Amino acid sequence: MKTADEVATALLGASFDSLDAQAQKVATHIAKRLSIARNTEQEYAATATLGQRAADAVALFGGSWSFIGLFAGILIGWVALNSYYLVRAHDVFDPYPYILLNLFLSMLAAIQAPIILMSQNRQAEKDRLNAAHDYEVNLKAELEIMLLHEKMDGLRQEQWIDLLALQKEQLQLLGTLVAQEGARR
Repeated sequence: MKTADEVATALLGASFDSLDAQAQKVATHIAKRLSIARNTEQEYAATATLGQRAADAVALFGGSWSFIGLFAGILIGWVALNSYYLVRAHDVFDPYPYILLNLFLSMLAAIQAPIILMSQNRQAEKDRLNAAHDYEVNLKAELEIMLLHEKMDGLRQEQWIDLLALQKEQLQLLGTLVAQEGARR
């Protein structure tokens, strides 16, 4: 098998042109004996824009224990500072229901939520790319195994032919020896 069309016909039972793009890629790689494995993470990172990398960084930090600890510290600090002003100066910069704090929290959530969604969409796209790559690798491995089975079957068939020829030769020699022994008697 030398061409991708021959590989496709022999292993996939269809012409090269009738295969989808992934199967065509696999058939071509088998015909040319090329590796199909690649690092999809590097491939994907190379195409990421500055905004996408920033979204990933924000999502990474926003979903960490460091963020939760920092956020809890800021909230406790805000309440403590407001209470300190209330006790010392009998005045507060953000009265009890903490409306200013709620405004800041709402703005943070309004900004952080779409950024995290962008990062999740990128991760889903990465997952689809990895799944497609896994399919290609698995298909190639399956087809290579089929080729190995064909080679093993061919070798076994050749061995049987050789053994039968050897047995036939041995039977002829045995027949000759029996005939010679019979002639001596």
